[in-house]
Amino acid sequence: MKDNRMMTIPSQGAERRNLLLGAGAAAAVAGVGLALWRFDPEEVPNDVSHPFWGQQFETTAGGNLSMMQFKGKPLLLNFWATWCPPCVEELPMIDAFWRENNPNGHQVLALAIDQPSAVRRFLERQPLSFPVGLAGLEGTSLAKSLGNAVGGLPFTVFFKADGSIWRQKMGQLTADDLTQWRQSAV
Repeated sequence: MKDNRMMTIPSQGAERRNLLLGAGAAAAVAGVGLALWRFDPEEVPNDVSHPFWGQQFETTAGGNLSMMQFKGKPLLLNFWATWCPPCVEELPMIDAFWRENNPNGHQVLALAIDQPSAVRRFLERQPLSFPVGLAGLEGTSLAKSLGNAVGGLPFTVFFKADGSIWRQKMGQLTADDLTQWRQSAV
């Protein structure tokens, strides 16, 4: 039986397909690396005199919320919006964490980067036990100054009792994030 010469020589189509698959895989790996680098919170000087501590925000009830009142105890600061599905999804977990850990000195504050009327309507449907401040668009600048380079939501900053930043988290929180902070924040 004669060998078919075409059967023993790799086809150009297969070579081209393998080349394209390799290039696609390399591009995917590069894209994932870039995304991880880009969405990783930036380092912020671990300075307890950060301008955050001097700010005030209006509450949904119309009062003022001074950030200085949170200094001296561990603080979880969460930036969120009503139109952000992961933000809305993590709020009940954060609320349960606050109710369980507030007697032990752990504080939680949510700053809404949203329209005040939307936040008020949302909180009527889903009340939260911890304080909520209305940061509006200025909240984006504040989040950036705390390490949120891309301005994405949700974004959480974990402060230690001395007012220094322990960790920042871009994206939805997990129960493990809260457990680690509770154990490390004091």
